[in-house]
Amino acid sequence: MDNLQREKILRRPTRPVEVQPEKTISELLSDLSLTGFQGRKLGEAADVWTAMLKKREIVIWMGLAGAMVPAGMRELITYLVRRRMVDVLVTTGATLYHDAYETIGGKHFLGTDQIDNVMLRRNRIDRVYDVYADENKFYRLDVMIEKEFSLRFQPGKPYSSREVMHEFGKWIAGKRRDRDGICVAAYEMGVPIFVPAFCDSGLGFSLMFANRRRKRRVVVDHMRDVDESSRITEKSRRTAVIVVGGGVPKNFIQQTAVIASYQTRHDHTHDYAIQFTTDVPQWGGLSGSTFEEAQSWGKYNRQSKMVQCFTDATIALPIVAHGLSQRFKRFRRRVPRFQWSGANGVQITYQPMRL
Repeated sequence: MDNLQREKILRRPTRPVEVQPEKTISELLSDLSLTGFQGRKLGEAADVWTAMLKKREIVIWMGLAGAMVPAGMRELITYLVRRRMVDVLVTTGATLYHDAYETIGGKHFLGTDQIDNVMLRRNRIDRVYDVYADENKFYRLDVMIEKEFSLRFQPGKPYSSREVMHEFGKWIAGKRRDRDGICVAAYEMGVPIFVPAFCDSGLGFSLMFANRRRKRRVVVDHMRDVDESSRITEKSRRTAVIVVGGGVPKNFIQQTAVIASYQTRHDHTHDYAIQFTTDVPQWGGLSGSTFEEAQSWGKYNRQSKMVQCFTDATIALPIVAHGLSQRFKRFRRRVPRFQWSGANGVQITYQPMRL
C-alpha cells in the first residue's frame, strides 16, 4: 500500500462525543456520525433521512413491522405521517388494529415478561413482551369492524388493501376518542397504506367473520396491491425506503423496484434506504439481509445511499424522529399527491406543502 492509499483510507478521524447540557438531539446525531459501531450508523441514518427530505420530487416509502403501537411508537409514527416525512406506508394489519384500538379510546398497559401467562389467559389479558392489553376490549373493536365497517364495501367487488385502509381511516376518524392516530393521519394527509399480509390480523379476521356470519362478501385483492404499489415506484422520479424491523413490509417495498424495472425495461432502483433492525444477515432471512445483498436483485444501485442500523427500533426511532423535528422545524417540501384510477393505476403530482 502506497502513501496515497494510506492517506485516503486514514483521512477522517473519529471525534469523541462531548457531554454538553445544551446540545440538541439533532446535534447529538451529528456527533454520533463521527463515532463508531451502531452509534455511527444511527447518526448516518438520520443524515440519509435528512437528505431524502431535501430532495425534490421524491416518494418516501416506510415499511413498519413489529409491535410498534403497543410499544408506544404510535404518536411518533403519526407525527411522521402528518409532517409528510413519509409518503407511503406499508405495514401489518396488527399495527393498524392496535392503532385503531387506541384511536377509539383503548389502552395498552405497562407489564412485565416475568409473569404467569396461563393466569393472564384466564383473565383474558394479552401480553406483548412487557406490555399488556385487555382482550375483552379488543373484542369490542372486532365486533365494530364485523358489524359496521364491513358495510362500506360492495359485495364481491375486489378491493386492494390500500382501498380498504382508505375507507378504514375515514371510518375510524368518525369514531375517534383519542386526538389522532396513524390511520386517521394517513387518511387526512393522503398517505396510502398497503397491508400485504392483511388477513394476518384482527382487521382481517373480523372482515372474515363478516363474510362468514353476516354474508358480506368483502374481497381483498392482494394482486391489486402488487400492481398499485409497483406503479408508484414506476411513475416516481426518485424513491426512498425507510424500514422499521423488516419482514413482509420490507420486501413488499423493495420488490416495487424489481417489478417496475421488469414492466418498463428501465432502471427503477431505489435511491435511498435506511433500516432499523435487530436481525442479522448470516441466517439468510429478509429482515436482516443487507441492502448490498438487495443490489444483486436490482432493488438498489451502486449510487444508492444506504444505511442499516442494527438496534431496537424503540430506541432508534424516538431519537431520530426528534432529531428530524429539530432539523426541520419549518420547512417547505414538494410532497407527492396520488390520484388513483382503474385504467392507469396512479398519477403522481408534487405540490408544495409547508410543514
